[in-house]
Amino acid sequence: MDGPVKLLSCPACGAKNRVPAAKMGVPGKRPVCGRCKTPLPAGAKPGRAMEVTDADFANKVLASPVPVMVDCWAPWCGPCRTVGPIVDALAVNWGQRIAIFKLNVDNNPATASRYNISSIPTLLFFKADKEVDRLVGAAPKSQMEAKLKSLV
Repeated sequence: MDGPVKLLSCPACGAKNRVPAAKMGVPGKRPVCGRCKTPLPAGAKPGRAMEVTDADFANKVLASPVPVMVDCWAPWCGPCRTVGPIVDALAVNWGQRIAIFKLNVDNNPATASRYNISSIPTLLFFKADKEVDRLVGAAPKSQMEAKLKSLV
């Protein structure tokens, strides 16, 4: 590949994909994961949890070929801002084995309601399209990692 390259993490399987920067943002063309063929988000930031919405929750989370952790948060929530960088760090360390997403509950009330999110932050853990566990509140990184280890 000639020229600058962006490294994009697949939101579904966590694979790292090298995409030429010149091909980013081309109308009608969207890069896909080389492993599972899931479309890669154009605004992806390496080493961070990916955003998920009401519209794509089923495709990204429930249809994921790997286990998933979803951080349910809101921008005004102080504890959420504390947990956010920890979740991003986990995305760096676990991105190949577990897909890690962030769901803004203010912008995505249908999914928040469906999973009875009444307190934030709440971390949801999915395996084979089923919620298998959750953590409510600002849990320490060690507790989050223990939940991730139980998924793989």
